[in-house]
Amino acid sequence: MNFTIDWSLKIMYKPIDKLQHTFLDFNQPIGLQMNPNNRWIKMADNIPWEVFECEYAELFPSATGNVAKPLRLALGSLIIQTKYQFADRELVEMLTENPYFQYFIGLPGYQQEPPIEASVLVLFRKRINMDMIMKANEYMLSNHHEDDNQPPSGSSELPEDNKEEKIINKGTMMIDATCAPSNIRYPQDFSLLNEAREKLENIIDRFCKSYGLKKPRTYRREARKNYLSLAKSKKRSTKKIRKTIRKQLGYVRRNLSYLEQYLSTGYAPTSKEIKMLLTIMKLFEQQEYMYKNKTHSVEKRIVSIERPYLRPIVRGKVKAPVEFGAKFDLSIDTEGYGRIEEISFDAYNESTCLQDAVERFKNRTGFYPERVLADQIYRTRDNRAYCKLHGIRLSGPKLGRPTETAKEDKKQEYQDNTDRIEVERAFSLSKRCYGMGLIRTKLEETTLTSIALSVFVTNLFKIQARILFALFLLLEIFKYNTAELSTNGA
Repeated sequence: MNFTIDWSLKIMYKPIDKLQHTFLDFNQPIGLQMNPNNRWIKMADNIPWEVFECEYAELFPSATGNVAKPLRLALGSLIIQTKYQFADRELVEMLTENPYFQYFIGLPGYQQEPPIEASVLVLFRKRINMDMIMKANEYMLSNHHEDDNQPPSGSSELPEDNKEEKIINKGTMMIDATCAPSNIRYPQDFSLLNEAREKLENIIDRFCKSYGLKKPRTYRREARKNYLSLAKSKKRSTKKIRKTIRKQLGYVRRNLSYLEQYLSTGYAPTSKEIKMLLTIMKLFEQQEYMYKNKTHSVEKRIVSIERPYLRPIVRGKVKAPVEFGAKFDLSIDTEGYGRIEEISFDAYNESTCLQDAVERFKNRTGFYPERVLADQIYRTRDNRAYCKLHGIRLSGPKLGRPTETAKEDKKQEYQDNTDRIEVERAFSLSKRCYGMGLIRTKLEETTLTSIALSVFVTNLFKIQARILFALFLLLEIFKYNTAELSTNGA
């Protein structure tokens, strides 16, 4: 999804001076001794800020107006927030108190004043959208390959003496789908109607106060009492639920008729009220249709008035059979890094993403994967035929009767299922540690940004951990060689 900025604000961007190249350039006050081996300092030095800044600057074509914040400040703040799940105001406090965080976001030295305001973080999440984060993620991963024998990205040619040989498949690709649930109340029909009624009453009160109109009769006390009688009851019979929904539909219908009269007279609502009215009108149509037809499903069902873009995603899990958020496919490559292959707020069949994900794998590495580890829903006949055509082994049992190699096939199937746990581990890590388990942003574009940030930061800390581990091994080898030389010299 592409985010469009209102260019009438005339926001311009100036690249920052390349003064802070090393840790020694950071201005530390007297008495403050920072550790140059701190993980945030190491990570800041390993991120190519200048490369990301080039694309970020293209969002600001205006040559006049207010100067936007630098990319390192914006993206660095979002990375810290994703890692620790700070609220916006709490993040500003941590940036003010922590000198390592200030170095990470690119400040020239330690300062006691807040570097940004909490409201600016919303603009950061809008400007640095999902597409930009995924491009940064791909750039970071393409520069941290562990397999040096892989050909360049997009290259599938063989050496001159092997032109006639068949291209060999290499590597493993794991793919699976999950849902990033948003922070909303579980949607119940009578509760949604009660919320819609209360919001309509607030709009009516605002109209009457602004234009000096007489308040109409809305029966708000009676409606509230009717809602609480069901909400507080321990046993909710079907007859009582339908009775409550019928009455709440009547209250909402009456309030909408009042607002239609005001609008026909010429009174204008605010832009925020217009969006809310359109959502409530759509919600009322859906709830009335489900009540009359005695069903609980409808196309494009609204489950939250504040977030009308959310849809119910049936996952079939024991803990949460239905989740409300964005559904996406995540692929894990041979090195364990994740990439978002498909994302949507509407439910879709994830098996349709397999072939595109495999083609993107080939474009990155130059060859098709040796095996694709996926669960049963991906093993359609089309996907099986596609994998067989390109010499890819798709995990899972073969179709048809068991053959003489059934025992070996079961052993291979067990090993594939064991290896496929890596993608489940990636989901668990992102949901437990990097905010994917509960998305708190409210806008559609910022929700997608939060999901992409979770994947990006997960990969970022994996890269950092592997770099630190490699440095530790080099240090141990150097110590061992030094001890051997001193022993031989003695």
